[in-house]
Amino acid sequence: MSPRDTVHENPAHENLVREKPEGLASPPPRRVPATWLLTLLMGLGPFSMQILIPSLPLLAGIFAVPYATAQMTLTIYLIGIALGQLIYGPLSDRYGRRPVLLAGLAIYLAGSLAALLAPSIGALTLARAAQAAGGCAGMVLTRAIIRDVFPRDQAASKIGFVMMGMTVAPMLAPLLGAELTTAFGWRTTMLACVGFGVALGLLALRLPETLAEKQPLPGLAGMLRAYWQLARIRSFRCYAAITTCTTGVFFAFMAGAPRVLMDGMGYTPRAYAIAFMAISVAFGGGSFLAGRYSARFGLARMLRWGLVVSSAGAVLAVLGQALLPLSIVVFFLPMTIVALGNGVSQPNAVAAAVSVKPQLAGTASGLVGALQMGFGAVMTLLASAVELGSGIGTAATMAGCALGAQLALRGARRAREDQG
Repeated sequence: MSPRDTVHENPAHENLVREKPEGLASPPPRRVPATWLLTLLMGLGPFSMQILIPSLPLLAGIFAVPYATAQMTLTIYLIGIALGQLIYGPLSDRYGRRPVLLAGLAIYLAGSLAALLAPSIGALTLARAAQAAGGCAGMVLTRAIIRDVFPRDQAASKIGFVMMGMTVAPMLAPLLGAELTTAFGWRTTMLACVGFGVALGLLALRLPETLAEKQPLPGLAGMLRAYWQLARIRSFRCYAAITTCTTGVFFAFMAGAPRVLMDGMGYTPRAYAIAFMAISVAFGGGSFLAGRYSARFGLARMLRWGLVVSSAGAVLAVLGQALLPLSIVVFFLPMTIVALGNGVSQPNAVAAAVSVKPQLAGTASGLVGALQMGFGAVMTLLASAVELGSGIGTAATMAGCALGAQLALRGARRAREDQG
């Protein structure tokens, strides 16, 4: 690994917690969590988010509300994930990964039961917020567990492999949701979430504790101090912005796609779900490349390559919608290219962000995840506001997010240069 690929903060910054040099880090625990279980835990939140999306036009009709109101079940879900991740990260640094994860899964199960029984769109939206707040525990703590066990570049590789496996969840969730809704009604999608929550809760009992040294973060003040430590570090801000903007591309597409396909082109929820599988496969392919080559070529280089690909896809989306007749291929192909690039860039950006201060990996993971989902929620609102069914509004929102990622990458390069 070259010196330019190393993330370390300028000594001029006075940190509240003293950081150990990378070479003197505590040895990894004897028991390494199973990769398949980490993959399932990381995929729970995305799976539960995606499973209801094909039903959004149907929910608008069932509850007699505008489509934008039904889409709030997605926006509020993202807000629930954002807020949950702000809490889980610091708590896991203080109390350990395992107990906080189990508590999150219990909240997820309660939210899923409430969503199953929701009598109105408002009750469903609130239940989805609780479901998201619980399900995101796996997303936060999986990244922190990996960073507990592996050094920086190996962590990027491991996160890449876990994210590659995780793509099965969002790939199958829309199709499963569409089929369950068509055959038995939308409530069966929430019943499936209840079943998965119970199964994962039982499996999570076998996880070992990976936190080597608990950090004293008492109360809200301690959480805020930990977040302030991270926010002061320029490299952390830049890497977090990269993950936030690339995630925004995805959520802008996800907000606009159902309306474009089902309302604009007249496709069924099943067709949307099948087309979305191509995006998941592409993201899985990019994550495989990250897992296979990040340790070999270095984090910075893989991050740069991934962003080139995803930005090219966003530009193609704008050109395609502006110059070509609207079709499912023209609409989905650019997003497939974006997904490939995101699969390469996101594991490396996340690994860089959580490696800035390894002893606050849980806090960093939670803050990065919260920023991703909070920004994603804003992008769903923006895309739904500007999308009229032609695909142009969605493509323009995606391109804006891709530009933001490129600017953040430029900032990360300057931060490394300033630090020598």
